[in-house]
Amino acid sequence: MASTDVRDRVLAAALHIVGTEGIPGVTNRRIAATAGVSLGSITYHFPTQTDLLRAALSGFVVEETQRLSDLADGYRDKGLSLEDAAALTEKVAKDLTFSAERIAPFELYIQAGRDHELREAAAECFTAYDELAVTILNTLGVPDAAAIAPTIVATITGLQLRRLATGSGGDHDISASVLLLLSASIRA
Repeated sequence: MASTDVRDRVLAAALHIVGTEGIPGVTNRRIAATAGVSLGSITYHFPTQTDLLRAALSGFVVEETQRLSDLADGYRDKGLSLEDAAALTEKVAKDLTFSAERIAPFELYIQAGRDHELREAAAECFTAYDELAVTILNTLGVPDAAAIAPTIVATITGLQLRRLATGSGGDHDISASVLLLLSASIRA
């Protein structure tokens, strides 16, 4: 088994465990059993649990950012209006199922508030989301995209967390919220 394959399996197992059992459920034994690797291979690749959690969070964001970038590229030349972009955001958010691997980042963001070593990885995650939002907002012609992007990202993240916690979006439509923010930024 290649070293990168073992590393990837360990990271996938860690995300799955974080998403199903939370941070306290992450033990080397549980990871080894889930990933089908030896205990020693975990510490070979990740000397500390923080190293492992940081890599798992960063890996998730790299994959998620690529997925969203690919989606945005598919619509880049289609001349989307702000309304179309907001509706697309809603569709993407609602189409996501909350698998263990999609719940895990929320757990890791909260853990970053307690663990300064994990905080840097969380900051990198939000920076990647902000940069993607800036790219999309610039494509839509939204003025001062860099100033509004963090608010858009925070709104979508917060509404997704609300959906995760309550099982529904309630009256908080993501597209309406995004459109409201974008409209306000254009009028400003």
